[in-house]
Amino acid sequence: MHSTPQPLSVPPQPASPPAPARTTSAASVPHPAPARTTSAASVDQLIAAVLAGEHGPRPSALVATSVFWIHHGTRLAGGDTTYLNQYVLVRLGGSFGGCAFEAGELPPSLCHDYSGAPLDLLLRDAPRPVRIAALDAYLAHAHPHRTAAERGEAEPVTLPAGTPEVRAKARDAAIAGLLDITHGAEVGLIGVVNPLVAAIREQGGEPLPCDFNLKATQWGDPVTDDMHEVLDRAEAVVATGMTLSNGSFDTILARCRDREIPLIVYAQSGSAVARAFLGAGVTAVSAEPFPFSQFSGEETVLYRYRTADGT
Repeated sequence: MHSTPQPLSVPPQPASPPAPARTTSAASVPHPAPARTTSAASVDQLIAAVLAGEHGPRPSALVATSVFWIHHGTRLAGGDTTYLNQYVLVRLGGSFGGCAFEAGELPPSLCHDYSGAPLDLLLRDAPRPVRIAALDAYLAHAHPHRTAAERGEAEPVTLPAGTPEVRAKARDAAIAGLLDITHGAEVGLIGVVNPLVAAIREQGGEPLPCDFNLKATQWGDPVTDDMHEVLDRAEAVVATGMTLSNGSFDTILARCRDREIPLIVYAQSGSAVARAFLGAGVTAVSAEPFPFSQFSGEETVLYRYRTADGT
């Protein structure tokens, strides 16, 4: 039987330029038992399994209570980058699923068209970001993160109340704490946020940043848009859940699996979807279900998952 883990509280950190304080290291935290995972080799295979009722109730018997989206912009203190994000959210009963999308990719009418629709309609016919959000809502409904923590399958991490800078640094330190690397190891970072670059360096890694929308980090590190270059070179990969939205997740998953290197996913988009691949190419997941940390100044919880053997 699993003992119930107590939330790991990340202390408030200063909003000044120094790198964020380290959370409890991956090596010092016992590995929880993995949550329910999939035998699927791709996201589309996972959706097909869900539609067939292999992960819980058939989606045709469930209704997407509401579908909505959020346009969001942030510039953290000390930085010169304004992060612009759009999220589509699907509510299924008491659970939310979310997925980021590119500006202009989805029309506003989808909120009207899909709210109140059978969930299988979203999974079959909707644009990809909506399909991911619906899949995320379904998997979070069938196996809630908080219940996984109660069973000892996930480690809850409490992010402190405070400014966006304090909360972003605490969140990204918690993500970097999932890395178990040797000093100087090259870490592919697919989907760049500056506090996570700093957090990887705090863990002793050397980031290899990759992003389609950024040219340089806050410290002037060049950012490539060639994901394959990073995947061929990295000794470990940290990827954002946005890769689920743009379709690159399957490529990253397969490449890390073939090279037998760790893949850590930090997921606001598709947090329960990324979790499903734990042990099937994904080594660890920082799952942050909606409402995301940037939408609140109060304490919120994310959930860290690891494979039992770290592979």
